[in-house]
Amino acid sequence: MPTATHLPDVIRKIIEIMYAIVEILGQQFKVEAGRRLYIHRMAEADRGSEVAFDKVLLIDNEGDITVGAPVVEGAKVVCEVLSHVRGEKLIVFHKKRRKGYRKRNGHRQDFTELLIKEIVA
Repeated sequence: MPTATHLPDVIRKIIEIMYAIVEILGQQFKVEAGRRLYIHRMAEADRGSEVAFDKVLLIDNEGDITVGAPVVEGAKVVCEVLSHVRGEKLIVFHKKRRKGYRKRNGHRQDFTELLIKEIVA
């Protein structure tokens, strides 16, 4: 049987998958076990190591929703660091018309790829 991550959205809502809202490096993400997640670069995390995040704001366990105030006590999300990657190149272009001013700059964001192993509630 295929896993729930490969099923259409209509069927996934019927199955009721456990998910959590977690705060990682100042940003909030919706995570499910077995999913991959790209976050801003974590320099302290080595490739292949496990990382746990304990700032879990909400947990939905098959329809049973637990909301933290501000975090859910005793809950954490365990992840494995798969790799450190770089995003697409973005071009930043500034121009002032009729002044002869043009400035072009490029940027590539560094990301860390995580695999969500489990959600401990």
